[in-house]
Amino acid sequence: MMWRFDRFGDAVALKDEYGQTLTYSQLKAEGEALCKAAGGRCLTFNLCQNTIGSVVGYTAFIENGIVPALLNAAIDHELFAALYETYHPAFLWAPEGFGWEDCESVYERFGYRLLKTPFGFETQLYPDLALLLTTSGSTGSPKFVRQSYANIRANTSSIVEYLRLDETEKPITTLPMNYTYGLSIINSHLDVGATVLLTDKGIAQREFWQFFRAEGATSFGGVPYTYEMLDRMRFLRMDLPTLRTMTQAGGKLLPELHQKFVEWCQNNGKQFIVMYGQCEATARMAYLPWEKSLEKVGCMGVAIPGGRFELIDVNGGIITESNVTGELRYYGDNVTLGYAESGADLVRGDERGGVLETGDMAQRDEDGYYRIVGRKKRFLKMYGNRVNLDETERMLKAAFPDCECACAGRDDHMMIFSTVESRLPEMRAFLSEKTGLNASGFHTMHLEAIPKNDSGKTLYRELEKYNV
Repeated sequence: MMWRFDRFGDAVALKDEYGQTLTYSQLKAEGEALCKAAGGRCLTFNLCQNTIGSVVGYTAFIENGIVPALLNAAIDHELFAALYETYHPAFLWAPEGFGWEDCESVYERFGYRLLKTPFGFETQLYPDLALLLTTSGSTGSPKFVRQSYANIRANTSSIVEYLRLDETEKPITTLPMNYTYGLSIINSHLDVGATVLLTDKGIAQREFWQFFRAEGATSFGGVPYTYEMLDRMRFLRMDLPTLRTMTQAGGKLLPELHQKFVEWCQNNGKQFIVMYGQCEATARMAYLPWEKSLEKVGCMGVAIPGGRFELIDVNGGIITESNVTGELRYYGDNVTLGYAESGADLVRGDERGGVLETGDMAQRDEDGYYRIVGRKKRFLKMYGNRVNLDETERMLKAAFPDCECACAGRDDHMMIFSTVESRLPEMRAFLSEKTGLNASGFHTMHLEAIPKNDSGKTLYRELEKYNV
């Protein structure tokens, strides 16, 4: 068992915005009843919302040896159909309004139904396979990350240790539970007997903050876009006396914004903790200790307990010097088994051996703190000069904080996208000046919205179609 819910008895495990609660004892009992209806170890698609029914399904499956693939309940119909035919799940755990042909409801609880598919138990599963999650970049593909029970256990224990979590915590959901970062918040807080506050409302909605204040939420997590939105909402003027901790992962935050939130937290008795992770490492690989948060603004920090980093040069050698850019490699028990692209892949074992090539380019300073400088594949050549698209995007966001923007392109043809058409000429001139490169290499396009996945991360693949 992953969590051993019986340790916490009548303590409240889950509470939603409608006042419904579930204790740890009830969560355990509900999970056993659901899995009894399923009848044994098998593959299940869990259609996720930030609701009690969705979390009951996820925790039940993990605790009782059933392998869930977590998908957003609002998933595109055609994408779901492709996944369904590719993986042949035995069951769907889905909201009542979700129907699928040839499926029979065999159990109903908390607004969810267990739908039995015609496939039965035909999909074979590796014994330690616990969970399937989509990567942030594979929204339109059948690729899953295969996570083991040992992966989840290792990462959960590490997060509990470095965030010093205990039963007094009340995290509120700001991220989808089918997103690795959002799920890790649920995993780690259920591990210490805390109360998870569940809502599908977003931070821009008044109801979210009403629920936050009414229940005395103590923490939330966000990706860079979350904090960009909070800054525009003048979040730092809010009175939130119960808030203790804000965490940030899912990409590099603008250093100016990082510093702004850290200083506010220091002045208001709260903590702002930057972290780094990938679905391929279960969730987290690094964190920036709170006491170093101002001194090391812009850093992702140090490896989590039980983990280790190396920087690799272009020849495959290990970089030992400080402030030299290399590809980031991670070692730890939270490194996942590998990918799956079909049901046949679910019987495969550990293909990574605890080593992950992150694909991120980073530097390590004299004190051993790491800083991400860009993605290995997010570079292009402009008139023979190597240009980091992540860095140009950060420069634009810092100079034009009221505009949503993104950078993409191909060699000698950088594209600048923004939702504010009137500022695009300024953005083009700004980047030309900052990089010292001729403005003819920069091209602009107005978009009604920058494409993002359901966790708020930019979908750069969607921008590739404009690379003409």
